[in-house]
Amino acid sequence: MRFSFSRLAYALAGLFAVGCAAFVIRGPHGVPALAEKIRQVKELEKKNAELTRGNQARKERIERLTANPAEQELEIRRKLKLVRPDEKIFVLPNPKP
Repeated sequence: MRFSFSRLAYALAGLFAVGCAAFVIRGPHGVPALAEKIRQVKELEKKNAELTRGNQARKERIERLTANPAEQELEIRRKLKLVRPDEKIFVLPNPKP
């Protein structure tokens, strides 16, 4: 069996292609980078879902406060710490953790 130069060149080219493919797959832009990007996308999707839930809760709270003036007044009084003249407020210390 005699090896010709063209067969040797094809074998070397094939080995080079396999080596390049292995480097591309295992390199910094290959499968590990793809797995990291997928993890980041899932994390961002989870964060977006949490933010969407928070926004929806805030919208519902605003609608509830707009529809109910008594609840709106209580919220304002709580935030601004306002007291009517005939009310007594008891301030308790925070419990130690």
